[in-house]
Amino acid sequence: MITRVLQTLARLRSFLFLFFSEALCLLACSCFGFSQAAPHTSDPFLHFRPRMEMPGEQFVGREVCAGCHAQKSRSHTAMEHALLKPEASAVLKSHPRMQFSFEKYSYEISYADGKAFFWVTDGENTIIEPVLYAFGNGYVAQTYVLQHHGKLYEGRVSYYSRIDRLDWTIGDVQSSAPTLEEAFGRDINSDEARNCFSCHGTGALVDKKLNLEHLMPGVSCEACHGPGATHVVAMRTGSGDGTYIFNPKNVDPDTLSQQFCGACHRSADTVGMMPDLGGINNVRFQPYRMASSRGHSTSDPHFACTACHDPHVDLNKDAVAYDANCSSCHSVRRTAVSAANQSSKSAGKRSPASDLARACPVGKDGCVSCHMPKVELPGAHFQFTDHRIRVARPGEKYPV
Repeated sequence: MITRVLQTLARLRSFLFLFFSEALCLLACSCFGFSQAAPHTSDPFLHFRPRMEMPGEQFVGREVCAGCHAQKSRSHTAMEHALLKPEASAVLKSHPRMQFSFEKYSYEISYADGKAFFWVTDGENTIIEPVLYAFGNGYVAQTYVLQHHGKLYEGRVSYYSRIDRLDWTIGDVQSSAPTLEEAFGRDINSDEARNCFSCHGTGALVDKKLNLEHLMPGVSCEACHGPGATHVVAMRTGSGDGTYIFNPKNVDPDTLSQQFCGACHRSADTVGMMPDLGGINNVRFQPYRMASSRGHSTSDPHFACTACHDPHVDLNKDAVAYDANCSSCHSVRRTAVSAANQSSKSAGKRSPASDLARACPVGKDGCVSCHMPKVELPGAHFQFTDHRIRVARPGEKYPV
């Protein structure tokens, strides 16, 4: 029921967005004849989101940010958001020759002297191209982006840490490709390339086009806070009437999770437009999964991504570490208040405390191991934490 409501709301919001966008365009056109001068707008950083290009603004790079924000820069550098040049890939360095074969096709990824090559052969013909970028630092997997005949390709095989070898890139069908080019990889169109690089890198877009020469590998400071040149000048000189940088702390919980983090991690609106809501693959789309949780509230800061995850440090993989977050709402004290609520209901009264935030009657620690279960995603060789909070029962069907 919750899923159907989310899907309907997503479609309605998309329709309303298009409707009002067209209306605003018409209004702008009608006003243009009265004045050629555009009115002063608010701080452009006010509505910044990841993947958004801000024309005219310049990036300064992580090193400049670290001059004032040293601690955050040090902790953030070690995070797993990674888009790497081959020479920076620990996977390639420690696996200088990886091989994989399926039917008539044989694959190899070789590394030496800071350069990596991806090749595939059918026994008669061979395609070999240098690896441009490695997506992912290898904790889960690492996928390779290549260029062939002027086009970007996603390599058809990727490295997976659990099996410590190559296997099919997630999303690719395990079947014999009809041509050597299709066996080599999947042609990435311009829209997909923009999406991939703008989420895994920083400053990838110039004039709404992907510009790899302008790209800074990895999700650095300015990927989330916006380009920093104007901010640096303002802070060093004391000029201007603002900080000229985006601070995600200043947005409401739902906007933070759905529009900001959801710009790359997939929002409820985005998933709501997918066929079958993306099926089991949507376990990777945490903002959508959290929004589909029972008791989810768009105004409750406890449901914001940053309530449990510090964006400047690597992910804490210890389930017990999240118990304090859970007990901040679900506690014995709140359970007692909930019981009082039930009594007050019969008397026509109600306590302001939520009677949904009851303490777990079974467990005392490791809350997420039961209520946010690990889900094995076929082909990924990894179990993803399902952010749809619920009472998960063994053998139950995955709730899309």
